[in-house]
Amino acid sequence: MPFHIDTLTLKSFICIAETGTFSGAAEVVGRTQSALSLQIKKLEDGLGCQLFDRTARRVKLTDQGEIFLGYAKRIIQLQWEVYSRLREPDVQGEIRLGTPEDFATHYLPDVLSTFRQHHPRVQLNVSCDLTLNLIDGFRRGDYDVILVKRDPKAAKGGTKVWREPLVWAASDHHKPEEPLSLVLSPQPCIYRARALAALDKAKKPWRISYTSPSLAGTIAAVKAGLGITVLAANMLPSGIHPIRKEIKLPELADAEIALMKRDDLSKASEMLAEHIVQSLESIPQKQPNPLI
Repeated sequence: MPFHIDTLTLKSFICIAETGTFSGAAEVVGRTQSALSLQIKKLEDGLGCQLFDRTARRVKLTDQGEIFLGYAKRIIQLQWEVYSRLREPDVQGEIRLGTPEDFATHYLPDVLSTFRQHHPRVQLNVSCDLTLNLIDGFRRGDYDVILVKRDPKAAKGGTKVWREPLVWAASDHHKPEEPLSLVLSPQPCIYRARALAALDKAKKPWRISYTSPSLAGTIAAVKAGLGITVLAANMLPSGIHPIRKEIKLPELADAEIALMKRDDLSKASEMLAEHIVQSLESIPQKQPNPLI
């Protein structure tokens, strides 16, 4: 018999893989835990292999599960792309998008390129700024859609599109010192506020040695040995590594990226917002490598 699979089962599988629990995934997809278990059992029977290791407190993907996860996300993405392209091939207009610079640099180029290929008559105006500045501009009506960094525990409104661990990061030549020399973005910056609050709570002395509003400036300063910084774990460039355990810095909570959109969006803007959410869901969100 040929193998068949539906979109809901794929999304359930992806959600379990990302949350690490059946109960957490059940809340997200709006189904009971037992219903999800039956879905995954039927999926595994159809594939003829086990996708999850259920022996741990949190379910983990098996080797076969890791392979299938990549294909599952690609299938979902292709479904969305063909739907978007056939539904509104001639959509047009101007879209004002605001986004943090690091997220725009690492994840948005391919997402926006695909949207532009499918909708060539749409004009994209993209601005990069700090989260609090983006929110202020959004409230003034400067943007149609924005992506913002936020604390998952204090999240209000918007749609979560990404979650990623944060790490203390330094150059390969960094040497421990006290007080800690920090390289951070200027106020208002979510990462800056989180870093300083964590150090103060741990009673760790610090000083800000370099401030840069741009990601490129921050990276250059860290590589030059001017201090340590806070970066998303999967955005570490060559020459910069997570701070080693022996320095004993306080842990940082995960970063969350949320999408916010105006209530009176144009058709083009609404389609871009949907495209961003669907595209980012299909990108594997890897965990950071263990600290050295």
